Amino acid sequence: MHTMWKGTISFGLVNIPVKMHAATEDKDIRFRQLHTVCQSPIKYEKVCPACERDVANDEIVKGYEYAKNQFVLLEEEDLASIKGEKGEQTVEIMDFVELNEIDPIYFQKSYYLSPNEGGSKAYGLLRSALADTGKIGVAKMMIRSKEQLAVIRIYKQALVVETIHYPDEVRRAEDVPNVPDDVDMGKKELDTAKMLIEQLTTEFKPENYQDDYREAVLNLIEAKKNNEDITTAPTKPQNDQVSNLMDALQASLDKAKQDKPKPKPAKPKRKKTTATTKKKTASKS
Repeated sequence: MHTMWKGTISFGLVNIPVKMHAATEDKDIRFRQLHTVCQSPIKYEKVCPACERDVANDEIVKGYEYAKNQFVLLEEEDLASIKGEKGEQTVEIMDFVELNEIDPIYFQKSYYLSPNEGGSKAYGLLRSALADTGKIGVAKMMIRSKEQLAVIRIYKQALVVETIHYPDEVRRAEDVPNVPDDVDMGKKELDTAKMLIEQLTTEFKPENYQDDYREAVLNLIEAKKNNEDITTAPTKPQNDQVSNLMDALQASLDKAKQDKPKPKPAKPKRKKTTATTKKKTASKS
């Protein structure tokens, strides 16, 4: 399993060296956009509309738009100094709470934690303490240049970090439009609904559920492959410098031939007049 982060978990004076691994994976089917004429993949380039040219990565800076077309520029050094203050590679447990006190709307993404070199005993100590108390740890950590609120809990035999939203990132339920207040409901309808819920109640087994749409799309793709209903994007011609040089030389030669001034036609030579010629002309007349 790929290690995406290394650091320490700290609570009190205890420090646990750990590695972090993604606990979930996105299996969405992603499609490329192709040009309908030639089936080439469409490219997305970074272009400056004012300069009307492509922009290289080293020409790009971060800016925060505080008003329309008004930006505050932030240098990488500015952000790096803040990261350093926060301790980018430390998961600091601040409190311990009950898991059922956190509504699922706060949960964001899951990561497995494994002990790093020399951390197995402390890792096992935290895992056992969490199991015996039934508590989870509330912590802060830096992930991808963002300070994340997170909880640390046990999943099977592993410690798991669950990133959670800050309170100001969760929109107010009171702002949801058209939510009815208490609705007068007949007893018969309510009892029928409860009975239906009871009939459909079962033990949660994740393996009983699958993404039917994704499976159908994959089957469709496989069927098209087997029927050779496929397309191949044309390959871009290689930038052959020698060939390009010869083409340029030949084009230059052809142009030089066309531009070369054409020779002027020779003037007809005048015949010399002799005495004999004059006599012949005189006799004809």
